[in-house]
Amino acid sequence: MRKAILTTPLFIIMVFLIAWTLARAAESQPGQSSGQPAALFKIPFEFRAAGKKVPAGEYWFGFNQDGKLILRQTASGKELELQVLEKLSPPEQPPAEPRLVFDEVGDFAPSYTEYFTVYVLSEIWLSGQDGFLIHVTKSQHKEKTVSGTPAK
Repeated sequence: MRKAILTTPLFIIMVFLIAWTLARAAESQPGQSSGQPAALFKIPFEFRAAGKKVPAGEYWFGFNQDGKLILRQTASGKELELQVLEKLSPPEQPPAEPRLVFDEVGDFAPSYTEYFTVYVLSEIWLSGQDGFLIHVTKSQHKEKTVSGTPAK
C-alpha cells in the first residue's frame, strides 16, 4: 500500500511542485535575502565594467550570496562580478539615492580617424553604504553620474 502511494501521479506532482518552489526561492535576487542593500539603474549608454563592454539597459547592483559585488542585467539575467579596489567613505552629506560614477574618457577608433567617448564604471554608491571604487582612470577624464532607485 505504501508503495502505491509513492507512485501515484498526485504524489509525484506534489514532490515536483515542492522542489520547484524551493528552486524559485533560491533564485531570489542576490543581496535581497541577505539584507544587504541593492539598487536598480537605467544606464542610457554602453559602458565598460570589469574589463568587459556592457550594453545600455537596466541593471541591478548588489551582493551575491558569497558577499561579492555584482551587476546583473535585468532583461537577460547575465551577471558580472565586480572587483572592489577600495571602500570609499561617504561625503558629509551623502546623496539620498544610490548612484553610479562613470569615468568619461576619449578613445580613437582602430583607424585613428574617429574619436569617440567611452564610459568606464568607476564608483558604486548604494543606499546606507560606503562607496566602492571599481576602477581608477589615471589619465585626464570627466565624470558622469547616473542615479538609481533602491531595489525592493
